[in-house]
Amino acid sequence: MSDLSDNDILALPTGTPAEAPASSLPEGWLDVLSMDMDAQGVARKPDGKVVFIDGALPTEWVSANTHRKKNNWEQASLVAIHRESSQRVRPGCPHFGLHAGACGGCKMQHLHVGAQVAVKQRVLEDNLWHLGKVKAETILRPIEGPAWGYRYRARLSVRYVPKKDKVLVGFHERKSRYIADMETCKILPPHVDAMLMPLRALIGSLQARDTCPQIELACGDEVTALVLRHLEPLSDGDLSKLRAFAVEHGVQWWLQPKGPDTVHLLDQGGPQLAYGLPDFGITMPFKPTDFTQVNPHINRVLVTRALRLLDAQKTERVIDWFCGLGNFTLPIATQAREVLGIEGSEALVARSRENYKSNQAQAVAGRALVATHFVARNLFEMTPEMLVADGRADKWLVDPPREGAFALSKALADIHQARIGAEDAPALPAGAEGWEPPSRIVYVSCNPATLARDAGLLVHQGGYRCVAAGVVNMFPHTAHVESMAVFERA
Repeated sequence: MSDLSDNDILALPTGTPAEAPASSLPEGWLDVLSMDMDAQGVARKPDGKVVFIDGALPTEWVSANTHRKKNNWEQASLVAIHRESSQRVRPGCPHFGLHAGACGGCKMQHLHVGAQVAVKQRVLEDNLWHLGKVKAETILRPIEGPAWGYRYRARLSVRYVPKKDKVLVGFHERKSRYIADMETCKILPPHVDAMLMPLRALIGSLQARDTCPQIELACGDEVTALVLRHLEPLSDGDLSKLRAFAVEHGVQWWLQPKGPDTVHLLDQGGPQLAYGLPDFGITMPFKPTDFTQVNPHINRVLVTRALRLLDAQKTERVIDWFCGLGNFTLPIATQAREVLGIEGSEALVARSRENYKSNQAQAVAGRALVATHFVARNLFEMTPEMLVADGRADKWLVDPPREGAFALSKALADIHQARIGAEDAPALPAGAEGWEPPSRIVYVSCNPATLARDAGLLVHQGGYRCVAAGVVNMFPHTAHVESMAVFERA
């Protein structure tokens, strides 16, 4: 891929991912070889049986108690560390750990953040190879940012506990439906972290404290929004307390009496909830319940790199699949000839049109947005006929949810199979004679397993090469693996 810069490339793949055999250790000790997608240490017993160990890190020698057995694997709890990893660090949060009542919001605080990225890179490469039989030609340099205070989106559960006369606000405990007794959270922005105990006091003072199950956090560049889910109408006294809290802590209250469609501002007016993409002169207004990236620092870098890899030209038409609010669509519209954004939600399509119009109206010289259209379509039921009907595009940007883009990838692969006359290939859809597949696809993924599945389709049946792949550390200290891959016509 000729337009990859040195800043994008980390290394060339060294070979098919593989695990080393277990070391010869005293009886009962385990040699931890790797970590799985749930941040558990992975070891093998002498008989070859795989053991998943909570809290263990690669290269460590440990003892563990098995609490679940299957034919070829076991789950175990860490008992002792006999050789500690050089990458083991002291967790940054007092609520992290393996103890009873520990918060389940993070899973990797005991591992150095640089090593976390290496583990996620390994998970990505393993998935691509084992699930998709695909090996990227080039490994992209990881996208990294602040390790703490990065989480600008969060759903905090709320519960009043009468026996303790206490309100809990936070994430659930590890492997539990109970809410952790959190007094601090270091992955939330500092001003929100400082607000946790006052929030507990506020909810405890409300008449409706028994019927407020959730507070959703959404931070923009200048506004911190809190969405209070309440199952019963709030009294005038409770509303007054919310307003006083908003003034004291500089937040904007939204109320949600029923489903997501009922979310509304407590008081109209005030600054707009929005985030910026300064590299492209774009401002993205959003509602607190809209999908936006959890980590705005990483999102800005992600969009810039994705567009650099896409390399849209002024002569090219680009389709942005699963476009959402236009997080990629609008920046692409500063570079291409024409852009089509396709999204499954009619409501999001309407919002993306509004965002396009507002940015088009405010565009400065040299940053004008090209012709951009948005349509709603069920992208999980794509067919070759629908693909052809959307017209030819020189390049694609694909950013699906965790389910991936199987139907889209299969429709593209089916057209290729029909064209090469493969056995059992479907018929070429009407109008496909003049239709050409995109020369390049940039795929942004929040699930390495579905990325690997779709990559297998594109490479083995769709006529593409996987020219690059790499991780995006969107969620430090968690096991969540965000990644991106680039495909080009073979």
